[in-house]
Amino acid sequence: MTDLREIPLRTLSDEPTTLAELAGDKVVLLVNVASKCGLTPQYAGLVELQQTYGPRGFTVVGAPCNQFMGQEPGSAEEIQTFCATNYGVDFPLLEKVEVNGEGRHPLYAELTETPDAEGAAGDIQWNFEKFLIGRDGKVLSRIRPRTEPTDAAVTGAIEAAL
Repeated sequence: MTDLREIPLRTLSDEPTTLAELAGDKVVLLVNVASKCGLTPQYAGLVELQQTYGPRGFTVVGAPCNQFMGQEPGSAEEIQTFCATNYGVDFPLLEKVEVNGEGRHPLYAELTETPDAEGAAGDIQWNFEKFLIGRDGKVLSRIRPRTEPTDAAVTGAIEAAL
């Protein structure tokens, strides 16, 4: 497996970066996000995780994606404004990416090899699928979209990683 922390990425403001540059040696919760989804209120829980665990060496990283029923149609500026205005998002956001299919971003090509708690790997199911990545760049857990960010399964995994 490729070192996830070194895969080239771009920020929402179109700057080149990597997870290593964005997060340093922090534990990362990488989430494919969307502004017009029934799960969009999960942003509030992601912000809560950032506030709670950020000082302890943790960060959320959001990866906007428009592959699920066009639920992230906005420009980079529109996404940034929506996230800041409606949820107070203060964690890094990446450029809009594809998480499935032929145009799948190389980061997600690696991540989708990771099985969830039931042992199922493969395509991202929907917006707000979560990957907890350790300080060493290894995926610690894959959490499916309907699991709220503040669910004990997520917070327990973050606590264990910190």
